[in-house]
Amino acid sequence: MKIKLTRLLMISILCLPTLALASPLGDSTKGWRPLFNGKDLNGWKHVGDGYMTVEDGIVKTHGGMGLLYWAGEKFGNCTIRVVYHMEKENSNAGFFIRVPIEPREAMMPVWYGYEVQIDNHPETSGEDEYHATGMLYAFTKPLAIAWKPGPQWNTFEITLDGERTIIMLNGVKVTDYREGDPAPPRKFDFEPFPGKRPEYGYIGMQNHGEHDVVFFKEVSVKPLDKKSAGDHSKMK
Repeated sequence: MKIKLTRLLMISILCLPTLALASPLGDSTKGWRPLFNGKDLNGWKHVGDGYMTVEDGIVKTHGGMGLLYWAGEKFGNCTIRVVYHMEKENSNAGFFIRVPIEPREAMMPVWYGYEVQIDNHPETSGEDEYHATGMLYAFTKPLAIAWKPGPQWNTFEITLDGERTIIMLNGVKVTDYREGDPAPPRKFDFEPFPGKRPEYGYIGMQNHGEHDVVFFKEVSVKPLDKKSAGDHSKMK
């Protein structure tokens, strides 16, 4: 019996390094649910002009104005991770959140949801800092500048915490907005209308135009736990 116990103890000790090596990978993906499977657009629907394809495991935009949205499910009280890059040094696109109803055409999400903007140089099209990468388009101005030019990869982590929207870009907080916070008046007829957005809404990737090619390689969602919500409440 003593010999058998000794052998079992030795086997257990030998197994420990393997378990230790395996745990970091498990921790890095824990709780995240990928919405893009890297193969096709299963679960997604497109409205508006243009289209999107999957090439080498990455979503590529074509033409526009259009929106590829996750169908049949609304999201709130969660963090959404979006990894993207621009084809050129700068391009125009966006990621939509808090869209109140399932979109049937491309402009409804623009007018009634929030667009997390992708455009490093809005001044080239006559727009200002309220229209820059990482902003809630036409609602917020930058807390910091953290974008990388194309074709480098960028990562959004968009937290929907009740009526609060927090956007981290490449690990830096660039937007922190709560429903009812002041926003500038509309400057253009294509800007969103003022008003409260829902806690739960549809999400999607925008294709903007034939000269604005953007690639998305990850869209993942993680539920917001109480600890995270408590941490965010102390940020402001």
